Amino acid sequence: MIYAIADLHLDHTGEKCMSVFGKSWYDYENKIFTNWNELVKADDTVLVPGDISWGLKLEDAYSDLLRIENLPGKKIILKGNHDYWWQSLKKLRNLGFETIEFLQNNSYYVEKYNIIGARGWVSRDNPEFTVEDEVVFKRELIRLKLSLDSIKKDGEIIAMLHYPPFSKDKKPNEFAGILEEYGVKTCLYGHLHSEGLSGVVEGNIKGIEYKCISSDYLNFKPILIRGD
Repeated sequence: MIYAIADLHLDHTGEKCMSVFGKSWYDYENKIFTNWNELVKADDTVLVPGDISWGLKLEDAYSDLLRIENLPGKKIILKGNHDYWWQSLKKLRNLGFETIEFLQNNSYYVEKYNIIGARGWVSRDNPEFTVEDEVVFKRELIRLKLSLDSIKKDGEIIAMLHYPPFSKDKKPNEFAGILEEYGVKTCLYGHLHSEGLSGVVEGNIKGIEYKCISSDYLNFKPILIRGD
């Protein structure tokens, strides 16, 4: 089975307060780990598109990654806007984790499904969008294409994005356009919290089923994406 949940925002130090996102974030780590352990089995896969750990450096995030490593199932994770610890694939793979795979410019084949993804970025119609944002936006579009082009086997495509692929008026943006071009069937995204959840867009749009999987949107419970 394939499950998904984004925005774990783990902090093994216990110093990061998430109350700014609302009361639902009280004891959120315990909620995530309890629900995960109850649902996910060793042969399942969990997709986690971004905002994994609050650690600023890789050595800071290692303890949080180790906690994920010790949870049931295989995990495929990608970078979110708060994952400052994220390094090259070589450095991440050298950590030696056995149940965690890192998604960046590549793809994975799981249970006849191709798992691809990229971080994405804030939409171009955001009033605070800058010249620097444009550089990142274009780079993320390239990374999304690289991930899609890396597919080697036939199979339905499930895309992971950290940022929602929609403009502020909730219309599909350039990231969604690439997904449409490649025939993606499902797109999972996170990033939105608290009042930001008013921007959630879900359902079938131009043949793609969109799902928001921010942890607080899912009440900190991994959602089943594929399986009986």
